[in-house]
Amino acid sequence: MRIIGLVAALLIGLATPVAAAPDCTATLTCSLDEINQMSMPERLEFVRDMESGPAAALGATDRWRNIEGVITFFVEQHLGAPDTWVSYVDAGIVEGVQRGIAIALGRSADTGGNPGATKWASYLTRLSTGQLATRAAHDRAWSEAEQASTEYGNAVAEARGVPATAVEWRFYQFSEVYRWALRNRPVALDLLAFYGPLIDPELAGARVPFYDWFTDVSESAPSHRGSEMAYGFAQLHPVAGVFGIAGLFLAYVKELFEEYQRVV
Repeated sequence: MRIIGLVAALLIGLATPVAAAPDCTATLTCSLDEINQMSMPERLEFVRDMESGPAAALGATDRWRNIEGVITFFVEQHLGAPDTWVSYVDAGIVEGVQRGIAIALGRSADTGGNPGATKWASYLTRLSTGQLATRAAHDRAWSEAEQASTEYGNAVAEARGVPATAVEWRFYQFSEVYRWALRNRPVALDLLAFYGPLIDPELAGARVPFYDWFTDVSESAPSHRGSEMAYGFAQLHPVAGVFGIAGLFLAYVKELFEEYQRVV
């Protein structure tokens, strides 16, 4: 009888359908935990599907290509398995984008507790109505939305007992440099005007196109190369003798400018 009972239980288990994973692109309601359980290749596909799908109605078909570049780097380096610090931080960003799209489209008012959601919604609304016509205005709005989503993902990771390692935290500082550069265009260009000739003589005449290339959210190459470079530095040692985000920005400029010269 016991064997019959076990067989029956097994057959019932086999007959019970397994719940399908939600189609996050269609629903735009997936939680951070659901996104955390996605593999990095799945997240890359999700971001691309949002750009070509629901975000297209808001004129945002290429507004997260730089995020694609970072996720591609994670795929190549086998980083970001579920329940890791990298996964939680990335999930915070992707969730914020997803919920921001839903809010901007009028499909939902649910932020999921992610403060980046309303900032992404504001960014997308302003983008679609032509209020972010200048590069400085666009980049500031974009960076503020990503900053909020990133900090939320980091807070979730820490609350769940998964803080960043020393290497991960140094890598995180590169993303801070990127967002700082987006928010501080005049300051960054002034720094390049003053220090650029000391870093590379050719940078003096190319500082504006270089800066525009580095901060272009519609391009994946700069963020992908920047991630490779920053992670390599982070594994070796902290950037010594550097103070503040502006100093870190200048510390990365030489290698970034070399990449810029290679691809343009």
